[in-house]
Amino acid sequence: MSSDESYDIPEGYYYTKDHEWVKRKNKDSNAIVVGITDYAAKMLNDIVYVVLPDEGSTFKSKEVFGQVESVKTVSDIYMPLTGRVVKTNQELTKMPEAISRSPYSDGWMLEVETTDLDKELRELLSASEYRSFIEEIKDSESD
Repeated sequence: MSSDESYDIPEGYYYTKDHEWVKRKNKDSNAIVVGITDYAAKMLNDIVYVVLPDEGSTFKSKEVFGQVESVKTVSDIYMPLTGRVVKTNQELTKMPEAISRSPYSDGWMLEVETTDLDKELRELLSASEYRSFIEEIKDSESD
């Protein structure tokens, strides 16, 4: 069994080495949707609380924008691209388990308006590059 079968890593998304994902809202805009990957959700396990930023907040790429708390730990979430938060998924404050159940749809966290989308997307990982990155992590843990 190849080990990436246990993690959902959809094509058409962009990924960070901090386990966030980015998806263009539509091909003609600079709006993106941000969340954490299935891998991150499974590593956190039982997510009980989420802290998201205020709408209108601006962040630079790699700045902490929020936190996800599980029964085991609290993890910072990093902004994958520079931009302004235009919408947050308030449902997550009531139902944080949506992140574990559906990280790429119900578990989205932010909608962000970016200024230099195409340039910044080139700095992120494709689905196949992220899959390889997860393999490296798993290989290093089994050594």
